[in-house]
Order: sequence, then structure tokens, then C-alpha cells
Amino acid sequence: MIDYLSLQKVTAMHHDEIMDAVARVVDSGWYLQGEANERFETDYARYIGTTHCVGCANGLDALMLIFRAYKEMGVMADGDEVIVPANTYIASILSITDNGLKPVLVEPWVSTLEINETLIEEAITDRTRAILLVHLYGRNAWTPGIQDLCERWHLKLIEDNAQAQGCGNSKFKIQNSKLADADEFSTSCGDSTDIMRHSKLADADEFSTPCGDSTDIMRHSKLADADEFSTPCGDSTDIIRHSKLAGAGEYAMENIQDDATSHATQPAAESIPQCNHNSQLSILNCQFPRTGSLGHAAAHSFYPGKNLGAMGDAGAVTTNDAELARMVRAMGNYGSTEKYVFPYLGRNSRLDEIQAAVLSVKLKYLDEDNLRRKQIANYYYANINHPDIYLPGKMEWEIASPMAGRADCRDEDCIYHIFPVLSSHRNQLQQHLREHGIGTMIHYPIPPHKQHCYAGWNALSLPITEHIHQCELSIPCNQTMTDGEVEEVVRQVNAFRPKR
Repeated sequence: MIDYLSLQKVTAMHHDEIMDAVARVVDSGWYLQGEANERFETDYARYIGTTHCVGCANGLDALMLIFRAYKEMGVMADGDEVIVPANTYIASILSITDNGLKPVLVEPWVSTLEINETLIEEAITDRTRAILLVHLYGRNAWTPGIQDLCERWHLKLIEDNAQAQGCGNSKFKIQNSKLADADEFSTSCGDSTDIMRHSKLADADEFSTPCGDSTDIMRHSKLADADEFSTPCGDSTDIIRHSKLAGAGEYAMENIQDDATSHATQPAAESIPQCNHNSQLSILNCQFPRTGSLGHAAAHSFYPGKNLGAMGDAGAVTTNDAELARMVRAMGNYGSTEKYVFPYLGRNSRLDEIQAAVLSVKLKYLDEDNLRRKQIANYYYANINHPDIYLPGKMEWEIASPMAGRADCRDEDCIYHIFPVLSSHRNQLQQHLREHGIGTMIHYPIPPHKQHCYAGWNALSLPITEHIHQCELSIPCNQTMTDGEVEEVVRQVNAFRPKR
């Protein structure tokens, strides 16, 4: 049996160190806001590349606390809008609506499954205050275009880094980034009349109250006409053909399928290609800035299944903004800045000492674990060849690693928390793999705008997002896998024969 992810095996890799760390906390008699928290917050801020890290109870709280802190600071107010990918886990959107803010959903690229930057500016209005960038599946979603939009429109860039701990950003021009200097941004988000003057969406009356008229959220999308698209999970060619895939993304689905057919005749590699540099990566010598340090603030989840996972729920906020960090810490401690003094309406969201101690142990091995995931992903890209299965991100991988089958690990922009494949025969593929002892997951079967809790949005037409959620299947990709297990996954995926 090849598990999708065995937490028991992950823990076993560093079992003795973890048990020693837990025992030290238990023996200390100090279980909240102590030395283990301080140590982890210091080490994780250093690892991510920010000046501040504030631990909290979980990843959703981390997002919620960022928005709540910005509201307390006067940066945002009820009814303000936050642009967010339509293709995301529901926590991203819950954090916005829970704070009385309005999510504005933007479709993703099919080639990467991340937010389509060419559609963002159309969604900006005089009420837009932030872009919530989600590094979904462990893939860096940041682009120079998104940074430019934030600078031109004076928007906060908030990262949902719940799935991308350790992901690099080879595209980031840190020396030219205005986002690094929080002081350049007004706490009132600038002059709203100036924003309106340049906005293509100048009629504020078109907008309803937060989470009101569902037509508002998608009304300006260039992909709003569902009739342009084939039936769900039918011919992927149609989705690609109508998507604004600039540059390499214009690569047609027909060519992708042709490539898949041509590669299918090549013999599979005999073993998993190994990276050609030292796997003992140093957090002091990170070649590129990491996700979680690219915007004004970032939320992190350490749910047990994450690449950096605790032994229960845990989360953190990273930022270079000292005032924001102070506010987030207060808001997560009942709104208290000193014992029994409560200037804010806060909540109880703190990282406990045991989880902090466990995370400090596992942080030392995170780059090594992520490197193993990259080796597995490289093997998948080079050897999975099936006319009914599309591998998002493969085009980028081929550009980064032009010699297919050789893992030079130059792709710094993904740490493969999830390795997604798309197939119109998703359920049959999952059953086939299950019958051959291979575990899989679906991330996620129902998109947020189709969930009952957001019933007002259920009539929205977001065809690319819906296509992804109807066709996505996640195959095993984690640091505990053996070469033989990886090779068996490839064999069984390629052996799949759908019933038509």
C-alpha cells in the first residue's frame, strides 16, 4: 500500500528529536508563550526572511488576525474589497467574510492553477484594499505584474502561505520592490479619489454590500460566459483556448497532448533522478526570497499534513511591519497588550509550547524534505505520459529543466505540498489507483463559490475554477516515499485505461 501521506512515517523520520523536544516542554512546567514559542518565532522569521513572526492557533486564525489587525489600524473597514483567487481552499475566503470584508473572486490559469494576473486589474474598484495571494499546492503565485498592481493601486499584498512553507521566488526583484517598505504606504490606503480616477470600474454603485449580489463578484471577468466552455471536465482544449495564457501559457492543449504522446514512447527512467547540489540547504544562504516575505503580511498553517507540520493545529503570521505584528499579537491574546488590559476586541489564538518545540525540530529539515518532494515531482513530470491526464505546471518545469528526465532542481518556485493532475476521468483514475494500492486525495471537490455556506454565490459562473475542482486529483508526493513507490505510482498512472 502506498499511502497518500503517512503522518506516522513523517514523524518517525525525526522521532527521537521530537520526543526530546516535547519532554523538555513537559518538564519545564511552562506551556504557553514561553521559550519554545520565542525560539520558533525567531527561527521561522529568519527562515522566511522577515523581521517578525507571531505564532497563533492555526492557519485560518493567522489570516483572520491579519485582516482584523488592519481594520483596527484603520487600513480597512467593513465593506472593503479583497481580491482573492476563485480556486482556493475555503479558509482563504472565510478569513475575509468573517471580518466584514468582501471577497472578489478572480479565475486562475489552467497551466498553473494559480490566480490569473491579467484579470486582476478589471476587478479593482475604489473599495479594493488588498490582494490575497494564495500559494496553492505549494506553488509560488507571485508575479511581477501582481506586485506592480499593488504598487500602482496602493494595495496591501497579503500572502496565504498555508501550503508553501519553504517555497522560493526566483522572479522577485527585491531591490526594486516598494512592498518591502511598509512606511511608503498610507494607513488609509491612499486617496480613494485618485484610485477611482484611474479605475476602469469607476461606478461604485455597481457594487453591493459584502457577499450580497453574487453577480458582482464575477461580472467583470473576461471568462464570464460559461457558454464558451465545454461541459465540465469535457475537452480541456476549450478551457485552454479561451484563457488569456500569455507567453508560454499560449501553448495549446493540442500541443500538450502531442507532447504527451511523443514522450510516451520514451523509456521510463530506472530510478528517481537526484539533484546535483547538496541537500543540506542552509537557511542563511537561501538563493531567493521565500514566499511569506513577498508582501506586507503572510499567514502560515502548520496543520500536521503540511510540509512543515505540527502534532496538531498551529499557525503564524510573518511581516516586516512592526505595528502590524504588535497588533496581531494583541488580537490573538484576547486583544490584550498587557496582562488584564484589553484595548481591543480580540480572540484566544496562541501557539502552544509543545507545538512550537515540535516545529523547531522539523524546521531544521524542511529544505531537505522539500528537496525530496522536488525530486519526486521531477520524476513525475518526466515520466507520466497519458493522453487523458494533464499535469499543471509541466510547461514551466520544461522551461526550467529543458532536459526532460534530469532533475537539476532549478525550479525554486514550487515545493509540491500537493502534486495535482487533471483528468476528465478523475473518479475512474482514483478508483484505478485505489485498486492498485495507491492513495490519493481530491483538492477540492467543491469550489468555495458552490458551497452551501455561500449560497448567495452558487449561481456564479466560474468555469475554469469549476473545471479544476471537477477534474483535480492529487497523487502521492512526500519525503517518506521510496524510489520504488514513486516508480509504481508512475506505472499505474500510465497504465490507466478509462471506460468511455
